[in-house]
Amino acid sequence: MSINNQNRSSGNVWLPLMFAIVLAMGLFIGLQFSGNAPFIARTGEGTGFTKDRVEEVLRYVDMRYVEKQDREELTRTAIRSVLDELDPHSNFFPVEDMQALKEQMDGNFDGIGVEFMVVEDTIVVVSPVSGGPSEAVGIMAGDKIVMIEDSLVAGPTAKDTDATKLLRGASGTEVSIEVKRPGQSGLLPFTITRAAIPMHSVDAAYMLDEKTAYIKINRFSGTTYTEFMTELERLIKEDDAEDLILDLRENPGGYLDHATKLLSQLFEERGKLLVYTEGASSPRKDYKSNGQAFYTLGEVAVLINGGSASASEIVAGAVQDQDRGIVVGRRSFGKGLVQEQYDLSDGSALRLTVARFYTPSGRSIQRSYEEGEEEYRSELDRRYNSGELDGSAVVQRDSSLIYYTANGHEVYGGGGITPDVFVPIDTDYYDRNFLLLRQEIPAYVFRYLELNRVGEQFENFADYENGFRPGDEVIDALFERASAELEEGEEIVLPASPKLREALLQFFRARIAKQLYGGDHLFRILNRDDPFVNQARELLRKDNPLAEARAD
Repeated sequence: MSINNQNRSSGNVWLPLMFAIVLAMGLFIGLQFSGNAPFIARTGEGTGFTKDRVEEVLRYVDMRYVEKQDREELTRTAIRSVLDELDPHSNFFPVEDMQALKEQMDGNFDGIGVEFMVVEDTIVVVSPVSGGPSEAVGIMAGDKIVMIEDSLVAGPTAKDTDATKLLRGASGTEVSIEVKRPGQSGLLPFTITRAAIPMHSVDAAYMLDEKTAYIKINRFSGTTYTEFMTELERLIKEDDAEDLILDLRENPGGYLDHATKLLSQLFEERGKLLVYTEGASSPRKDYKSNGQAFYTLGEVAVLINGGSASASEIVAGAVQDQDRGIVVGRRSFGKGLVQEQYDLSDGSALRLTVARFYTPSGRSIQRSYEEGEEEYRSELDRRYNSGELDGSAVVQRDSSLIYYTANGHEVYGGGGITPDVFVPIDTDYYDRNFLLLRQEIPAYVFRYLELNRVGEQFENFADYENGFRPGDEVIDALFERASAELEEGEEIVLPASPKLREALLQFFRARIAKQLYGGDHLFRILNRDDPFVNQARELLRKDNPLAEARAD
């Protein structure tokens, strides 16, 4: 009896609770499946905070919008809209872009190891990568790739074929190609085993004179420091290099740590501040020289221009602020923001600005982006139109952003690194006819080499450099090619200026040299008349280059 009463009493207590639970579950399920009411979670304070309003809106669009939409594309648009409100360097990378991004930053990819370009509907090998699988099987510069496996990749019918995708693949796999080689009848078959192919960030490294080394870096990737040290060691041990010209023109930056490791080789002292970073959620972090410079370098010059950004500006800023060397060229891009990459669950990635970097004097060189990304990206056009780039106008600097180098020299923040020595552009080279002819040169090189066996005429590069002097027939051929590609109603005329004609022939000789002797030989020719390089060389010959560069 007492037991029954106890059970009845317990039932009276639990029955309302069970009804409440069932009701709550029903409401939850109903909200989840209802086309009119999204699931909303509120904070404890009852503020009406939505757990994920973006997801809520997208779900409404997905279920109720008048026409079906691509949910993935809408999600990407939403993400990009958020990032557009932040800064020009916070970016979202979808899955399909991640492989190319990884290859670029890691400094390698899996493939057959050829540099190629498409010339008149045909893939022409510019050069096989040294030590790569294509070079190993005998692929040569000038070979025309006609077949990849069973796909025809030459001629107008093959214009939509993605040759890069066909040639690349997992390391260790094989790909069969057939090439047409100048002077050979029929197609030559090759089976190539794909391998890891380096994407070099050092474009050139050679001696400008008996004591001055020149090294050009195109970006700061995962292999840059190793590449730099390999070339520096060779130039010092084999050629007795003493001074260094470091060319960072058009270098958009990359990994900060590779920039600071490179800088440590320019400073023998331990503890020299190279750069520091700081953000609202990122405490200040100092990067200092490690005192482990492997070689003693004398004078240093860094070349920059409007395409030098980020890690390039870190290098130039440290050299300038610590009075380690001279900075030559034109004002750099002005990117003083640091990004971190966060991999997302679907394989995409977010690259988010987390801090600013500051040069040793404490200056931020980040340009303003308050006027929007379009204005931000068109800065170089404004510099050109204002007269800054040709030196006809003086850059107006903000007097509130004055900083001082270690020796007390004034430098400025707020808009890139201003060089110690300014090199103006030559506006003659902006001539439309000159530029139209110049862009024809890389493709024409292959046709010229087919008709003229230049490589057989010279024993080595020195003989080539001194003896190869093409004439007006090259200018005429370039004119014919450029004329054939013009739209109806457009015209082109041959440049009358001897300076422009000689510049075209010099670039032509440089491209031929690259084809015959390797990549850095292009720069060996172009740098002979390069005002940046010549200005730096002249200053490095002075007893006190830094004092000469900063003299009023």
